[in-house]
Amino acid sequence: MAQFLPKSPLAPARFPDLPEIQGVRFSSVAAGVKYQGRTDVMLAQMDPGTTVAGVFTRSSTRSAPVRDCQAKLGNDAQDGAAILVNSGNSNAFTGHIGQTSVAEITAAVADVTGLPETRVFTASTGVIGEPLPHDRIVAKIGELKDGLSETRIKDAAQAIMTTDTFAKGASALVEIDGQTVTIAGIAKGSGMIAPDMATMLVYIFTDAKLNADALQSMLATTCDRTFNCITVDSDTSTSDSLMLCATGASGVDVTGRDSFVAALETVMLELSHQVVRDGEGATKFVEIQITGAASDADAKVHGLSIANSPLVKTAIAGEDPNWGRVVMAIGKSGAAADRDLLAISFGDVLVAEKGWVSPNYREEDAAELMKQDEITIKVDLGLGQGHATVWTCDLTHGYIEINADYRS
Repeated sequence: MAQFLPKSPLAPARFPDLPEIQGVRFSSVAAGVKYQGRTDVMLAQMDPGTTVAGVFTRSSTRSAPVRDCQAKLGNDAQDGAAILVNSGNSNAFTGHIGQTSVAEITAAVADVTGLPETRVFTASTGVIGEPLPHDRIVAKIGELKDGLSETRIKDAAQAIMTTDTFAKGASALVEIDGQTVTIAGIAKGSGMIAPDMATMLVYIFTDAKLNADALQSMLATTCDRTFNCITVDSDTSTSDSLMLCATGASGVDVTGRDSFVAALETVMLELSHQVVRDGEGATKFVEIQITGAASDADAKVHGLSIANSPLVKTAIAGEDPNWGRVVMAIGKSGAAADRDLLAISFGDVLVAEKGWVSPNYREEDAAELMKQDEITIKVDLGLGQGHATVWTCDLTHGYIEINADYRS
């Protein structure tokens, strides 16, 4: 798969025009990590005063770059920071060799940028279990440094793609005390998507001013409402990383500002939705709304049970309004449910209620709705006030075809 796959039918028309973020610059190169002639390494460098937060996979087989980033969070913001990401190889399950690769790359970036190694973060995405040819990356770091520009965030987004069919970006502007604060982010992800912290690789930048503790708390909270509410295939990656960098260049302290949190959540939600829309082989974008659960936590359990069910997802792919599969997914979730209180709708079509098919339900109405590119499934448990929304896609032959030859 040296060339990118055909663009997802759910993809946006084009990459968005992202605003420049004061205090951060980007570059990318083709290093030949796996394929020749394909841009596969990006560098972002932030000015002194930048605070960095991150959330990462809790996988017990997480990669060497993830472990290194986790160890470095919370270091002094006065030194600036850099993030280097490669695609084509995940540097996961590579033992001490993987740690050596991280050390070689971070040392080289530190040498070229003048940053301490404790402020150089890396990530790798691609095939698991193969040594990372880090020498190819190290050889390109000088070129990456020379190519840094405030305008190259799109190039960075393209460099981190693996089975992605389109580069992903989102932004927001928020007015605080008469001044504009800017947020822009990029992401990669298409398969192996079932976040257990954040998801895939996501990098968000803002010129807001925030200390590291406040930034970390804000990121964790918004992550639970966005990236931790999506799934493509129920598989949690060994490399999932989400980092948020605040350069402070605007001079606007956004601590405790709800409007900034809302803007950040908007960017994160848009990026997470783009990942679902690029789900491997996806043809349908699916929103699952759970209400009336015993708690919000139970609602999320039910939502993910439905979203991760291969039977539900294949029915959606086949445009079959098989609501019995939704009943099945609720029953197996382990969260509280009562058969005789359930109500299930596909869009505005009520298909089941009070433990039985709705008396006004017509199969042809639901079948027509299932032909749409975007589908909403609603479930009311009738037990309490708990609610949650999760997002997924269908499961098609395309998913099998992509993953059957992923390493070739």
